[in-house]
Amino acid sequence: MAEVKKEATREGYGKALVELGRANKDVVVLDADLNDSTKSDYFRAAFPDRFFNAGIAEQDMIGMAAGLSVCGKIPYASTFAIFSERAIEFTRNIVARNKLNVKIAGSHAGIHTGEDGKSAQAIEDIAFYRALPNMAVIQPCDSVETRKAVFALAEYRGPSYMRLLRNPLPIIHGDGYRFRVGKGEVLAEGGDVAIIATGTMVHEALASIELLKKEEIAATVVNMHTIKPLDTELIRKLAEKAGCFVTAEDHNVIGGLGGAVAELCAKECPAPIEMVGVQDRFGESGKPAELYEKYGLTAKHIAEAARKAAKRR
Repeated sequence: MAEVKKEATREGYGKALVELGRANKDVVVLDADLNDSTKSDYFRAAFPDRFFNAGIAEQDMIGMAAGLSVCGKIPYASTFAIFSERAIEFTRNIVARNKLNVKIAGSHAGIHTGEDGKSAQAIEDIAFYRALPNMAVIQPCDSVETRKAVFALAEYRGPSYMRLLRNPLPIIHGDGYRFRVGKGEVLAEGGDVAIIATGTMVHEALASIELLKKEEIAATVVNMHTIKPLDTELIRKLAEKAGCFVTAEDHNVIGGLGGAVAELCAKECPAPIEMVGVQDRFGESGKPAELYEKYGLTAKHIAEAARKAAKRR
């Protein structure tokens, strides 16, 4: 059996920036002194005259990106997800209010960041950015999808936040994969429960399918790479087909993917929902697999949530 290739989504981001930079001379990249870690350094090496290091000054980085966008450039502004939060007010008042074409990327998100510990593990970033009008929020599940998302965002007019990860993930997409902003990807189909996952949790959701099959529970698994704008049409269809949901995310259950799905269901398609995610607590230092077990973010925990949701239909 062939070994599954793994690569971090931040790697896909850095490599895609170089490809995009070759294809579009209006693309510029900014970083807040973390270009080696966010992998925007690949772009700096290829196009030093189109790369801007703002230093440890995230607000300045967002202000610079805003100015470049007004001049017709397409700026990608990168830092750690947790540090991007320092510039939320600038993002709100300069970028989002004016619908500027700024592409923010936050790496090292979630407790999957591991040993860096709670001070570096952003578990609230999706909630911050999702609450900003005009802001698209995207989280790819592998490096290929990240590359496709980087290119798609160059064509998408408006501000966006893309959530990236430190550690390698299995690559489940081929080069022919088509990424569409606002359209979820159905990876498996079943009529008993719909599992809506994002980022790392897409892989845990896929692994949960085999556990559920043993109990004759057939699950649909959706890669919800775009958390805003949410694919409301797909969720309405799944509410009718499966009648219950599990959401899975490496993020606080408050304000993230689970909240987005619950808000839609409450208004338009009532259905039981179980939320797998960080249960309103901070993370800690440890290996990603150990933390996922402790915080209830594994395939086993998704399968248990699916059983509960199915019983509530």
